[in-house]
Amino acid sequence: MTTAREIMSRDVTCAQEKDSLADAARKMAELNVGSLPICGDDNRLHGMITDRDIVVKAVAQGRNPGEVLAGELAQGKPVTIGADDDAAEILRTMAQHKVRRLPVIDGHQLVGIVAVADVARALPDNPVGDLIDAISE
Repeated sequence: MTTAREIMSRDVTCAQEKDSLADAARKMAELNVGSLPICGDDNRLHGMITDRDIVVKAVAQGRNPGEVLAGELAQGKPVTIGADDDAAEILRTMAQHKVRRLPVIDGHQLVGIVAVADVARALPDNPVGDLIDAISE
């Protein structure tokens, strides 16, 4: 069966915990992505930040994105997938946590990101349709 390592995007750029939300937003714009992993000084994954997080949790609250740090939005333990986990586990994890992107971890190292689009390209339509239904509820 297809593994996360086989379908993930390998080019991963992190927002650092001490980056401002404005800096994170600029990185997203430069990379043409809607989310970034948040990494600490230890180069370990501390969370994920999305363009929606920046809008809803900062801008809409009247907070200055130039002053709020990305690390402030990293809440709890990030949902991840192992590099050698199979597509069925990717689908289960995305559906269970209602996420569209999963950081891929090998040991303690961030090695990639699996997005719904990656899964859609790798798998037949039915499981992907079921996933979209589950995360869109």
